Amino acid sequence: MNKAQMKIKKAAILGAGAMGSKIAALLAGVDIPTCLLDIVPKELDDKDLKKRLTRESPEFRNKLARLGIDYTLMASPPAFFVAQDTKLIKPGNFEDHLAWLSEADWIIEVVAEDLNIKKGLLRKVEPHMKPTAILTTNTSGLSVNMISEDLSEQTRAHFLGTHFFNPPRHMKLMEIIPGKLTDEATLSFMADFCEARLGKSIVFAKDTPNFIANRIGAHAMLAAIKIMLEDGYTIEEVDAITGPPMGRPKMASFRTADMVGLDVFVKVAQNVGDNVNDATEREAFAVPEFVARMVQTGLLGDKTQKGFYKKVTGAEGSQIFAIDCTTMDYVPVRKTSLPALDELKQVDDPTKRLRALAYSDDRAGRYAWKVLKKMLLYCASKVPEISDDIVSIDRAMRWGFNWELGPFETWDALGLRESVERMEKEGEKIPANVGLMLSVGKERFYEKRRGKSYYFDFAELNYERIDEKPQLVLLPSPDEKRKKVVRANAGARLVDIGEGVACLEFRSANNVIDGDVIQMMHDSIAEVEENFEGLVIGNRGANFCPGADVKLIYGLAVNKDWKTLEMAVAQLQQALMRMKYSDKPVVAAPFRMALGGGCEVCLAASMVRAHAEAYLGLVEMGVGLIPAGGGTKEMLLRATDWVPPSIPSAAPGGAKPDLIPFVARAFETIATARVSTSAMDAQGIGYMRTYDRITMNLDYLLYDAKESVLSLVKEGYRPPRPRDDIRVVGRTGRAILELMVFLLKDAGYISETDARIASRLAYVITGGDLDQNTLVTEQYLLDLEREVFLSLSGEEKTQARLKHMVETGRPLRN
Repeated sequence: MNKAQMKIKKAAILGAGAMGSKIAALLAGVDIPTCLLDIVPKELDDKDLKKRLTRESPEFRNKLARLGIDYTLMASPPAFFVAQDTKLIKPGNFEDHLAWLSEADWIIEVVAEDLNIKKGLLRKVEPHMKPTAILTTNTSGLSVNMISEDLSEQTRAHFLGTHFFNPPRHMKLMEIIPGKLTDEATLSFMADFCEARLGKSIVFAKDTPNFIANRIGAHAMLAAIKIMLEDGYTIEEVDAITGPPMGRPKMASFRTADMVGLDVFVKVAQNVGDNVNDATEREAFAVPEFVARMVQTGLLGDKTQKGFYKKVTGAEGSQIFAIDCTTMDYVPVRKTSLPALDELKQVDDPTKRLRALAYSDDRAGRYAWKVLKKMLLYCASKVPEISDDIVSIDRAMRWGFNWELGPFETWDALGLRESVERMEKEGEKIPANVGLMLSVGKERFYEKRRGKSYYFDFAELNYERIDEKPQLVLLPSPDEKRKKVVRANAGARLVDIGEGVACLEFRSANNVIDGDVIQMMHDSIAEVEENFEGLVIGNRGANFCPGADVKLIYGLAVNKDWKTLEMAVAQLQQALMRMKYSDKPVVAAPFRMALGGGCEVCLAASMVRAHAEAYLGLVEMGVGLIPAGGGTKEMLLRATDWVPPSIPSAAPGGAKPDLIPFVARAFETIATARVSTSAMDAQGIGYMRTYDRITMNLDYLLYDAKESVLSLVKEGYRPPRPRDDIRVVGRTGRAILELMVFLLKDAGYISETDARIASRLAYVITGGDLDQNTLVTEQYLLDLEREVFLSLSGEEKTQARLKHMVETGRPLRN
């Protein structure tokens, strides 16, 4: 069967443990009906007996799969995009329901990491598979070829490894491991399917122990532990150094190990150690004695509430303790004294930060250098054993472990020749491929030429071009030619992304909406209406837009500069109204956080093309304010527009339907500062409409948003008509909303401050001091938003909330 004929309409998961159930949740989230199978429990427990179940009861026999779904529903972070996705998962068991596999196009084995268990199950599964089915294993490190060696050649042609990283919904990386007999069409189809449909970024790995990411990650962790023990560092110091200063996640080394589980970490290390031939490498993967003791005594991390860290709750609240690796006692977390790290907090560029740290001759720098050195030398020595190219290794570590720079990108940051000379002085053996590279005069692993990226190929001793997919829209970096930049200021820029489409890219600190961003919104609409077909609003930052510049708002409020504050709010309102009523389509492309003003940008757009992991919310209540960029108005419209203007009744022309329940729903959404847990959830809340679209792969988001603009243009886009017929619920509706607020305050669910802000929100969303069913304009509602926003800004409690957010980044409940 060729690639064009392949399809995945139904799937089956073998194994309903934490990983199998989460993969089932991901598949259900992209509308793939999935059966989830596990073993039949050995014995009836007390709960089963109370329900009068027998060993033949389906509820008992399918219990493990059912429990897997139930536990996954409670997972944090959420495994399901929306709870309704559970309807697409069918629980069953290996004894009664293997026949279901005959309908599955993709069967994924996710049982225990035991070679014999996996092989035995696949032998039972094979007779029930249809000839075209694709069978994969989610093993994190066992040999794909050994797992499949008992299967027929026909099945092995459709067999491969698909290694999801945990949690599968949120982790970008998927390692695909072909077997010896896997055909190219199957391999290519699965890579394309997992990339486009599941949103994964694919790295092809060889069938070697623990593949790429886990092997390098385990080696790096073990090196970090051993250098810590040799040089007398503490766990707290190591985590302070190996987090953001080294371009790694905030959880750093030991907090990450606690999250993963020390037992899992040790199994990965032992699997590599048991399956490599080189004695030096076996020694590198030997688990330190104190870590082995921790596993033996059940100190496994988060799953047992004790690992390298533990939380102790006492009379004065909770306190974090860290284990002392010499005494095995827990001690209160000690404050580190590493001055170099304080200086690095001001360095945003990861290459500059990493270089400054590694070459710093202090306690933090010396440790970082040793850890990095071990990692770099190991990675170079594993090419081509685990991967034929350096790109796959770098991507695996960036996508699988959330490193800012992969190993070879790190080496470029340090300077290849400079770092190698230092390593040689310290007596390190340099891998032959690196030595040969330097001998031919090549001193960087990556180069850029005429906007194209190249990597150094050890086999060819030359640079090879990195092929980028057409779905990847790259915005020019600051050091590239600016011919694509149409307009720019300090906070944003307008970029020509081709085919008559421009992209408005926020570039302010943290992508917040400030005066420059608002000005560029106005300028962009004017430019697009004159010279382009349409506009995308998107970027490649950490978040789409977390909201307005709270620091600016607080400064204006505390200085009582009401004129400037009112002008800023009015300019944002005007910009978003221009966007909404522009002659050219505007498509917002939110991802991760799109909060406050960022959410209002989406509400004003002609269409939203969101990444699946888009967290939209009007969260202004958290800083003592209400949405005033049109967010309150837009949520009112979305709540009531679909309600017919009249319903059949004896009265001439029919009766007007009661809007209060629908307005109350929008009010509750804003008053509780509800944030969507996914783009799908945002559609259910009302932040996105049913015709808005969702992209699974973040890398494709700008491309898809551009295609959405072109589609709207092709269909003959016309802007909506300005509204002067918005029916409000007036004083009658406000009384009901204020009763809701009173009952919540009386029951202790909200504070006095929350209640006061909510009452002001109720005033706006019900239309102010008007009769029920009065018709108003959009501008009338915008004026109410602005009036209340300014009034709240002058209140002491609101200013306390703004100050707390500026200083801590967290909301204050006062």
